[in-house]
Amino acid sequence: MFQLPRQLRLMKFIGIKMFKNICIIAAKNNDLAYQKKDFLIKKYGFQDLTFDHQNIDDFDLIIAIGGDGLMLHLLHEIKNFATPIYGINCGTVGFLMNSFCENDLIEVINKSEVSALNPLKMIATDINNIKHEHIAINEVALLRQTNQASKIQIEINEKERLSSLMADGILVSTSAGSTAYNLSAGGPIIPFGAKILALTPISPFRPRKWNGALLPSNSKVKFKVLDCKERPVSATADSREVRDVVEVEIFEDLLTEFKILFNSNHSLEERIIREQFGN
Repeated sequence: MFQLPRQLRLMKFIGIKMFKNICIIAAKNNDLAYQKKDFLIKKYGFQDLTFDHQNIDDFDLIIAIGGDGLMLHLLHEIKNFATPIYGINCGTVGFLMNSFCENDLIEVINKSEVSALNPLKMIATDINNIKHEHIAINEVALLRQTNQASKIQIEINEKERLSSLMADGILVSTSAGSTAYNLSAGGPIIPFGAKILALTPISPFRPRKWNGALLPSNSKVKFKVLDCKERPVSATADSREVRDVVEVEIFEDLLTEFKILFNSNHSLEERIIREQFGN
């Protein structure tokens, strides 16, 4: 198999036999997603996915109908499995999803490309010296918990780079997440496969002109919260939050790999490039 750089491995699935056992799940409280799920189950015979009684490894593919929130939730749920996911957009943005193909879905899926994603791992230590481990597909963000700005020391690969950042917070983003919270905070869009992480301050006060940094993806980032009792800070890995942190370590989790299918004419790499031109 032809190997592209580790963070951008694209593989084509050829032939329906690759996906003999397909399951499907819809976003909760999304009537349109449930309507499309029921339609596809009747048309193609897909199995309805419920996490309570099923082993994800029993399936060759998961079809997720909803928005990016469903995709991120599902990726966290299946982090110990290698099952690829094909998303169908029924949400607002749908950056990680595909458009709905009613009549030729199997053919479209078999022509899709797989983007292999390595998430970030966050190890957050709270004020009680308890360590919390979570992964993040998009970003790890530190945010102030009160009206007072946070004060955070930044270390990269065990070397202090900023003695004190005074801001609402700071985040570390993957290329897949660079168009989400990172972009809203003024961070750069990172081309997929660039092996780069974005380090982006959130409403920085001191130093005023510091706009963040671009780091090699193999960097180990450590944040130390200064004055943690007077200026409490929370750490969030996608939607997993840890309150009252004193130290947060972040690095690429090479032991975990997610596979997301994208239509061949609209890959994740292409989507990120288009975002840079406002498309």
